[in-house]
Amino acid sequence: MPGTGPGTGLDSELGGLAMTSSDPVDRTGRIDLEAVAANASAERALDDLHAADSADDRPPPPVDLTAAAFFDVDNTLVQGSSAVHFGRGLAARDYFTYRDVLGFIYAQAKFQILGRENSDDVAAGRRKALAFIEGRSVDELVRLGEEIYDEIIADKIWPGTRELTQMHLDAGQQVWLITATPYELAATIARRLGLTGALGSVAESVDGVFTGRLVGDILHGPGKAHAVRSLAIREGLNLKRCTAYSDSYNDVPMLSLVGTAVAINPDARLRSLARERGWEIRDFRTARKAARIGVPSALALGAAGGALAALASRRQSR
Repeated sequence: MPGTGPGTGLDSELGGLAMTSSDPVDRTGRIDLEAVAANASAERALDDLHAADSADDRPPPPVDLTAAAFFDVDNTLVQGSSAVHFGRGLAARDYFTYRDVLGFIYAQAKFQILGRENSDDVAAGRRKALAFIEGRSVDELVRLGEEIYDEIIADKIWPGTRELTQMHLDAGQQVWLITATPYELAATIARRLGLTGALGSVAESVDGVFTGRLVGDILHGPGKAHAVRSLAIREGLNLKRCTAYSDSYNDVPMLSLVGTAVAINPDARLRSLARERGWEIRDFRTARKAARIGVPSALALGAAGGALAALASRRQSR
């Protein structure tokens, strides 16, 4: 399997995922909510991307048509949780109380300490988020996301990870955010950074108003891998030529799906697995490490080489 090394007990679980498309119905006939979420996220992102074809701020079309880079958001691209930052902005506007935000922060702190999410915390967070957006317009959430990005999130972008996104853009590759963050906020982050787009959790809306329900489930863990594969099928990407970046062991399914996996600010379990599998590790969390934010030479050479090869092929076909 591309990107995987010695077995860790995960390979058999991931093998089927790597070989099949994101079919929303599993072998027992049950609806796979992760696959539903993945397909919905990919469709929403590509619909928005194609709708922006004539927009002035659309990223330049890729030169390297079969390679792409996929970035997790929280603690990989953004310092901390983008949802918590968004909650802070909402609290400042009296949408939430700061007590609610502290609850989100507490859940995030437990996740960082334990290295895994508590299902009760996830369920509670989902309920609060869906209750908040129910009956609100999509346009309102987009506007709030843009305002809060400019006020809070922009200053939380890791410079080292930002350089990595730019490296892939300069190589003529698509660059996508893959995140459990609500799609509207993820798309705003991608747009502000000049990236191709974002795949995030999709909340159902009817006539531009949120219903308070998710399409499928939160885009998380194996769901991210489903989303990447769904996007690759639609865009004609060769996953062996793609790169994925994350800080979390929960994203091993996504990291294992591509040819090049990079652990950014990794948690302990991901750091251990990355060492075992020979994956690149980049840590921007300390001043000493942040000073060394140069792009890994192997990644840079690979991206540049792919872009040159694609450009040469395009010229020969003319």
